[in-house]
Amino acid sequence: MPSIYDAIKEDHDEHRTLLNTIADTEGDSAERRDAWDRFYNDVKSHAAAEEETFYSKLMSETWGQDHARHSVHEHQQLDDLMEELRETDMSSSAWLTRFKKLKHDYEHHMDEEEDELFTRAKKVIGEEQNDEFGDKFLKRKEKEAKLIDEKREDSLED
Repeated sequence: MPSIYDAIKEDHDEHRTLLNTIADTEGDSAERRDAWDRFYNDVKSHAAAEEETFYSKLMSETWGQDHARHSVHEHQQLDDLMEELRETDMSSSAWLTRFKKLKHDYEHHMDEEEDELFTRAKKVIGEEQNDEFGDKFLKRKEKEAKLIDEKREDSLED
């Protein structure tokens, strides 16, 4: 069972790979669409699980409240960008411009979490709880992924 920090970092590494794949492709290609769909779905479930397991625990400390709120706010901004991208023609220059902003902002967010937040969070979620929180995170992420799939199936039926 990975620790909470390893589980989040593994997701971040996958998200960086997908962002680079998307950036290295052109137009509305099958490769870009596949990478985008995987990125979109995984980031959505990752963010929800992170907020409910990791950030909620950080809120128990006064210093953690501002950091958690800041990260949740960044999640919302990134989510807004992702929704905007879903509604934009993937082969347009507007899509690419917005994607570059998303990539930059999300990479900054991941770096900030890993470099700053993890260090401080280890004072709240210590080694004795790493695996427990890693397990909670992964289970919540799986549940969120199923909810995303259900929403997609419902929208296809409409």
